[in-house]
Amino acid sequence: MEGAQTQPGSTNVNKRTILIRRAAPVAAALALGGGAGAAIYAGVSGDSSTPSTATAVVPAQPAAATQTVSSLTQLYKDVTPGVVDITVTGSTTGGSFGFGGQQTTQAEGTGFVYDTKGDIVTNEHVVAGASSITVHFKDGTTAKATLVGSDASSDVAVIKVSVDSSKLHPLAIGDSSTVQPGQAVVAIGSPFGLPETMTSGIVSAIGRTITAPNNYSIAGAIQTDAPINHGNSGGPLLNTSGEVIGVNAQIESDSGGNDGVGFALPINAVKSVANTLIAGGKVQHAYLGITVANASGGGAQVGSVVSGSPADTAGLKAGDVITALDGKAITSADDLTAQLTAHAPGDKVTLTVTRSGSTKSIDVTLGTRPA
Repeated sequence: MEGAQTQPGSTNVNKRTILIRRAAPVAAALALGGGAGAAIYAGVSGDSSTPSTATAVVPAQPAAATQTVSSLTQLYKDVTPGVVDITVTGSTTGGSFGFGGQQTTQAEGTGFVYDTKGDIVTNEHVVAGASSITVHFKDGTTAKATLVGSDASSDVAVIKVSVDSSKLHPLAIGDSSTVQPGQAVVAIGSPFGLPETMTSGIVSAIGRTITAPNNYSIAGAIQTDAPINHGNSGGPLLNTSGEVIGVNAQIESDSGGNDGVGFALPINAVKSVANTLIAGGKVQHAYLGITVANASGGGAQVGSVVSGSPADTAGLKAGDVITALDGKAITSADDLTAQLTAHAPGDKVTLTVTRSGSTKSIDVTLGTRPA
């Protein structure tokens, strides 16, 4: 939670959260592709000893469907020059079979051109621990990138390349506050090392809360069924006008692959963080210092209070149920997360709290979230 952490099971999603940076080499992706093809072949083969043939009748495509395909094809042509593949080299200490020392690691993700100065937006977890960052453009251009800045609490990073301006095609930035469930979206990225891959779907839900790489919570995430997989991290989620409305960051999956439940960071929040990083500023988040879960009767129930935190100083206690913030109703843990996200360190807020059957108001001065 913004300024707190949400307890397991308190969000709207209960499956395993997976950050979708790709750590496997390309060869593994090719092997996976071959396996998938073999599975499809086995599924359509009849008796192994007696081949059979079947005639498939393909109906004529309606004019409306033809227009949709044409529209998405044009969107792909317009947008992909501004989407980049990112490869990251790093190192880790230790090794297999008891051998120590430094080991080189490689990972892959996606990003998109943010401006004509060479700034590129991606996920923090894509470039975390990088000793070398390489950006690959659609036209084959490759460039080394430097880290402008990153923020683990929002999972946003900005990297920068020095290339000719003709190579830079900034994507149009949309407004995530207008996103609605049911609207069509597309994701573009490098799933399993396959750059410039477009997938499509709809917005499944809005206002989800997901977990940041540093275990704080990110409010306002966009849930989508547009297939995203390892390697899609940092790539754009776009509306059908070609505007970026989110940055693909996570999937929820029991299998480790796409189960149709993906999450994108809302672009309005990403834009705020990116602009701060580009300007050389430090991103700060309001901090309350509690863990919370959904209360059975509505509201956000405090699970624990961090010693010395603003919540502790103000007198919040484990078991308290927060039902309002500055008079605005709190219906769930996610609701509290979203409302706190809109505040800054130093803001004073009034919490309406139910404790042992009685209601009281508690004034809190929000702090700055620890790293």
